[in-house]
Amino acid sequence: MPDMGPIGWVVVGFIAGALSGFVVGGRTARGCLPNILVGVLGGIVGGYLARELLKWDQTQGFIAAVVVAFVGAVIVRYLLAMVERPRR
Repeated sequence: MPDMGPIGWVVVGFIAGALSGFVVGGRTARGCLPNILVGVLGGIVGGYLARELLKWDQTQGFIAAVVVAFVGAVIVRYLLAMVERPRR
């Protein structure tokens, strides 16, 4: 399968970021652009973990890329929630 390119990763990032927003409650990173950023960061984190823990060199297909990015985005959202200041 050919590489998705930047547009593909933005789409994967948006999907992963939006799905992680449903799973992780709270007020961290809501909206279209924050979802994309969380999803792309999640793709980096998830890709690193997949490579190091599962010994994957690359994901096989769009769905696998979304799953890897989703797992990473959930981790990123939990980290953001941990460092977020409580609102009064």
